[in-house]
Amino acid sequence: MNFPPQVKIVEVGARDGLQNEPRIVATKDKIALIDLLSATGLQAIEVSSFVSQQRVPQMSDAAEVFAGIQRQPGVHYSALVPNLQGLDSALTAGVAEVAVFAAASETFSQRNIACSVAESLERFAAVIKSALAVDVKVRGYISCVAGCPYEGAVPTQRVAELAQHLADLGCYEISLGDTIGVATPGQVKSLLQRVSTQVPIKQLAVHFHDTYGQALANIFSALQEGVAVVDSSVSGLGGCRFAQKTSGNVATEDVLYMLNGLGVYTGVDLDRLIGAGQFICGLLDRPTGSRVALAKAKRCN
Repeated sequence: MNFPPQVKIVEVGARDGLQNEPRIVATKDKIALIDLLSATGLQAIEVSSFVSQQRVPQMSDAAEVFAGIQRQPGVHYSALVPNLQGLDSALTAGVAEVAVFAAASETFSQRNIACSVAESLERFAAVIKSALAVDVKVRGYISCVAGCPYEGAVPTQRVAELAQHLADLGCYEISLGDTIGVATPGQVKSLLQRVSTQVPIKQLAVHFHDTYGQALANIFSALQEGVAVVDSSVSGLGGCRFAQKTSGNVATEDVLYMLNGLGVYTGVDLDRLIGAGQFICGLLDRPTGSRVALAKAKRCN
C-alpha cells in the first residue's frame, strides 16, 4: 500500500480538547501542557480560541496563554477565530496562524455560531482577507462532513463546494471534521475522492472523533487517498459542545503509534507525548482516552 512518507499531526487538545472538557484548566497549566507538547516534536499546535468568554469560558484566557508559552522554532502555534473581533485579539497576542470554522449543516451552523452557512462564509471572507493582508496564514475547518446530529446524513457535494469556497477565500489547508464520529472508512474514501476533485488532496486534512471506534480506520483510509495532515488530541481530550453523547477526538498517541507502525515519519516522540497526556489527565482527574498510553502503563506496572 502507498502512504505519504511524512504526515503532519495537528495537535488540537489544548483548544478543541480543553474547550469541551467540563473542568476549566488554570492558565499556568495550559501553558505547561503546551510547552510539554512543544517538546515532543509536533509541528503544529492549536493553542486556544479567541471566542466569546460567555459561550466558551474555557478559552477566556487565550491571550494570557499565548503570552506565557515558550515558542519553539519550527512549531506553528495557531488559534481559532470566529470573527474580526477575534482576529484582532489574536493579532494583538502575536498569533501567526488562525483558523475559521464552517459547518456543512445549516442547523449545526445555527446552533454553533448562530448564523447560516452563507452568513458564516461572508463573515469569514472578511476575516481571511484581513489576516492574509498582514501575512497571517488561515486554516479552514468544516464540521459535520459525515453527518449532523440534527439533520442526519450530509451530502458529499455540499462538503466539496464548501471546501472549495474556503480554499478560494484563501485558506491554505482545509480540515474535514467528522464532528459526531459516524464516518466509516468507505465513506471517508468516497468523501475524499469527491472533495479532491475541487480542492487538491495536498490541501486537505482530516479530523475524526471516535464515537463509533472508527477514527483510526478512517485515518488509515484517508492516508491511502494521499492525505498527509491529521488532526488529533492528546489523550483523546474533547468532544463537541453542540453534539451530545459524542466521544472525544482521536487520541494523538494512538495516531502516532499507527503511523510509526506504517513507517510514516512524523518527527514526534511517543514517550514524551504520553507524558504530556499523563500531565493533563492528572489535572483533569480523568483517565486517558488513549489505548496506547493505557497499554504502555499496564506493561510498566
